[in-house]
Amino acid sequence: MDHPARNVTEVELRRNDGGRGSRKYVAFNGIVYDVTDCPKWRLDMHENLHFPGQDLTSELPNAPHKEEVFTRPCVKVIGRLQNS
Repeated sequence: MDHPARNVTEVELRRNDGGRGSRKYVAFNGIVYDVTDCPKWRLDMHENLHFPGQDLTSELPNAPHKEEVFTRPCVKVIGRLQNS
């Protein structure tokens, strides 16, 4: 999968949490995704466990799905999470 050359800071990731009309971003393995249009994120929290605006890399091993969830049509690649 090709990823945009855009770098996304951790601050930008946290700001895109769905609040005040912002988009909903999540990060996984260094890639930032926009999940705003995904039905499972519509209520600003996924499965009552995960909030947008966070790096979910450490949480995926406990999920009932694998990383293929990031290939769904509603998920858009934004860029790479910039290291602090």
